[in-house]
Amino acid sequence: MIKIITLITVLISPFFFIGIINKTKAVWAGRKGASIFQPYYDFYKLLKKGVVISRTTSLIFRITPSVNIASVIFAILVIPLPFSNSVISFQGDIVLFSYILGFSKFMTVLAALDTGSSFEGMGASREVTFSTIVEPAFFIIIGSLALLTNQVSFTSIFTALSLSASYTILIKILFVISLFIMLLVEGSRVPVDDPNTHLELTMIHEVMILDYSGPDLAFILYASVLKMVMITILIVNLLIPASLALVPGILLFVLLISLSFISVGLVESLIARSRMSHVPQFIFLMTALSLTAFAVIIFFLNGGF
Repeated sequence: MIKIITLITVLISPFFFIGIINKTKAVWAGRKGASIFQPYYDFYKLLKKGVVISRTTSLIFRITPSVNIASVIFAILVIPLPFSNSVISFQGDIVLFSYILGFSKFMTVLAALDTGSSFEGMGASREVTFSTIVEPAFFIIIGSLALLTNQVSFTSIFTALSLSASYTILIKILFVISLFIMLLVEGSRVPVDDPNTHLELTMIHEVMILDYSGPDLAFILYASVLKMVMITILIVNLLIPASLALVPGILLFVLLISLSFISVGLVESLIARSRMSHVPQFIFLMTALSLTAFAVIIFFLNGGF
């Protein structure tokens, strides 16, 4: 029952956290800002609109919104929570988790190319370029955690981390910062991208979905913010001990996720969007931190000082 309630809560919460980001940016700028629940109203408004589909597109374009949502939901089912085991858990689920997300992005890129628009092809090219930097770094994180705990499933990994040596605190900090960078990249947030811009020379994710409208666009946006929540859950799992009691675990879980999205709002308020040529440098920071954590793990597993 706890798993079902938790899953439903996670599935309906993404737009609330986007509202937190927007409210944080508004408060920091000295404005009242829209309601935290405004993203829900926008989502509902898109669901009521009609759909316009180009005759150039094929079946790939039509099924991609559903594939994105299904992929992200399946990935969330694999991730455990600090107070509850994952819904789906088996040896090697970390590999399937990575590839199911890769499949979702692959379909998004194909859908952008399927429109026949060179403009969306430009966005797809940028998305793939940045993904070639993010994904190896993420595999380093997953592989390092598997090496450290000698486990290959998320549930076993996060349980073992709670019982590991004190030096893992440094490793967790490095991985938390790396995953936060991944959150900004995959969520198309500043300084990598800006979801509120429509300038041709700076768009990445937004340009890939320009041909979507109505419910299809709503599903694409929902899958995007749900992926942000999924990455945040990974961050929280590194910070909260798996042995924590139910009520304190839930409270701390909600607090840390809220703080993560407030941090995103603060980053967008304090940092301008980077030039396109500087974005890879920012993403490579994730790789550097991941490799540093991997080196620390190798050092201590081989006896340390």
